Amino acid sequence: MTGALEGLLDDLAAGSGPMAALALARRRPDAFPLPGSGRTAQLWEALASVAAVSLTAARAIEPHLDALAILAEARAVGHEPADVAGEVSWGVYAAEGPGVRVEAEADGDAFRLHGTKPWCSLAGSLTHALVTAWDTPTTRRLYAVPLGEANGVTVHESAWFARGLVDVPSGPVTFDGSVATPVGPAGWYLERPGFAWGGIGVAAVWYGGAVGVARRLSRPGREPDQVALMHVGTVEATLWAARATLLDAAERVDDGRATGPEGAALALRVRQVVRRAVETVLERVGHATGPAPLALEDEHAGRVADLQLYVRQEHAERDEAALGRLVLAEEPRHWW
Repeated sequence: MTGALEGLLDDLAAGSGPMAALALARRRPDAFPLPGSGRTAQLWEALASVAAVSLTAARAIEPHLDALAILAEARAVGHEPADVAGEVSWGVYAAEGPGVRVEAEADGDAFRLHGTKPWCSLAGSLTHALVTAWDTPTTRRLYAVPLGEANGVTVHESAWFARGLVDVPSGPVTFDGSVATPVGPAGWYLERPGFAWGGIGVAAVWYGGAVGVARRLSRPGREPDQVALMHVGTVEATLWAARATLLDAAERVDDGRATGPEGAALALRVRQVVRRAVETVLERVGHATGPAPLALEDEHAGRVADLQLYVRQEHAERDEAALGRLVLAEEPRHWW
């Protein structure tokens, strides 16, 4: 663990809101190398370590780092995005939802966005976002957008009723002629290798959140009996397997084996392994500790609620089906 990360974790443990956590991370860039730079394991360990202390902090920091990685990836392949000066804080808003849609239209040499985008975390506090918008009826493109009412951006924070991640509102945002700068051509955002890498980075955050919940088992309150020891053993093996999966994935990213279809399949594999680990940890810690920590310990109850919400970013059975489709199309198959 780097000294920069240790200092960040100490500051986070002292308590801070999401924007304060993001400001702390911006002051320690060495703790968070770019994915695919040869230090992907260090990046994911840093994200997991932050999440083990505070999922609220990780939820603010991870999209900002993802945006920086996307912009760096764009520059590396000749899609030079516009430079943004000053103290910039980024979100990445690429979700789609029923009944809402953001469209981009050309306005001379510029572009403007119109419509509503769901799941826009911290949009009322960040300065900028990378936003996907439909540039034709069938294709989407990525745009860099300054946030705020001055650019026609309206944040609907009142729509956020979650009991988890209560300090990270992720409601819808409406764009009304918002000026935007393209980042790459149509389709590039989803086709680039870093799309899969970013998805695995989110899984590293889930893993860290599970570690934070699991640490409650180190304070059993009484001498553990055989059943309690069984829960601890299961959690240990489960987290070990998830961590090994993340380390293997980081190696594949850095040596070039996580691009194209293989990168997409890798992301689905890793996210499913980590999601199952999270669900096992939540179940086993709940069985081992009973209702008291959830009812009487604010920190533990918050960790559980945060993690339960965050891990639902994985699409469960739908992602399992997507992985199955990729496996059956794979030749040769690596296990049968």
